[in-house]
Amino acid sequence: MTTHHPIAIIGAGLSGLTLARVLHVNGVEAAVFDLDASPSARTQGGMLDIHEDSGQEALRAAGLHDEFRALVHPGGEAMRILDQHAVVHFEEADDGDGGRPEVARGDLRDLLLGSLPEGTARWGAKVTGTRPLGGGRHEVTLADGTAFTTDLLIGADGAWSKVRPLVSDARPAYEGISFVEVHLHDAEKRHSASAALIGGGMFFALGAAKGFLAHHDITGSLHVYIALQTAEDWISTIDFSDTAAAKTAVLRHFDGWDAGLRALITDADSELIPRPIHALPVGHRWDRVPGVTLLGDAAHLMSPFAGEGANLAMLDGAELGLALAAHPGDVEAALGAYEQALFPRSEASAAESADNLALCFAEDAPKGLLDRFASYR
Repeated sequence: MTTHHPIAIIGAGLSGLTLARVLHVNGVEAAVFDLDASPSARTQGGMLDIHEDSGQEALRAAGLHDEFRALVHPGGEAMRILDQHAVVHFEEADDGDGGRPEVARGDLRDLLLGSLPEGTARWGAKVTGTRPLGGGRHEVTLADGTAFTTDLLIGADGAWSKVRPLVSDARPAYEGISFVEVHLHDAEKRHSASAALIGGGMFFALGAAKGFLAHHDITGSLHVYIALQTAEDWISTIDFSDTAAAKTAVLRHFDGWDAGLRALITDADSELIPRPIHALPVGHRWDRVPGVTLLGDAAHLMSPFAGEGANLAMLDGAELGLALAAHPGDVEAALGAYEQALFPRSEASAAESADNLALCFAEDAPKGLLDRFASYR
């Protein structure tokens, strides 16, 4: 017998869990399905700055804002911008206003997950197929051969969403930039020079078509993204399972850069993890399809250069949850209201993200980014 769920959320990331939580506090239950074997099956990434008008609004709707404030990393709103010679061109201290406080992604996810009734999330549930059944109902097939039906299918399943094809033919495209992620552990003791270079908050060191983005994380490590403007197949030319060889290959791109910046590669304690940057088209949208919609990266995957991805994902979840609560018995009215606000909001952020990516990796970087911050003042 096929199981039926009135509301099925695919993906237990920030968007899906925020939606489930906002529905729960409004008396509506949902089932969440995630492909990971357990909540701890993989690390959840680094620090996030949670914006007052989006991510924090979502947490207020979820009734979790006070708990969130207890997770904030003090000093995390500071920023430094350097050039390839490690000359500091911009430095701003954390003023403590809380407008964009930093929090570990894993802690935020745990907060949301822990706020849901036990059993809400189903782990090891990898979606392999979806199909419409008519009347807004859908069937979802899982990798273990089981299937379930639902009256409302919500794709919160990220960049390579299995739900997106129900509403859109769009696929993420490579943005011309690849990150290589590394960690320098126990930074204050073992990597004190690098810790001082990066400072307490967000760090950019940029030159023509490449650079470093970094921050301290709550474990005391330095979390570094080495960014390179490369061909899409560049990653396949490097054996990242051989850490020493991978360091040599990446370091080759930073000839002539300051030795302290190059040390962020040579002194890395972790393996090097390649992360090519993809995005959906700016302005991605779809016609209303009964009984299905998208949240977060599934709806508007963008590069991280507006700092909006996680914030929009949470706001998506909160706004959809509130819309469903405000339209009991009328799913299509709720989805229409949600998408009407979603599309222009995500288009604006995606355009900003694409513009900032171009600024950060222009031939005269970091000039464009510095000019942008000057304009804000």
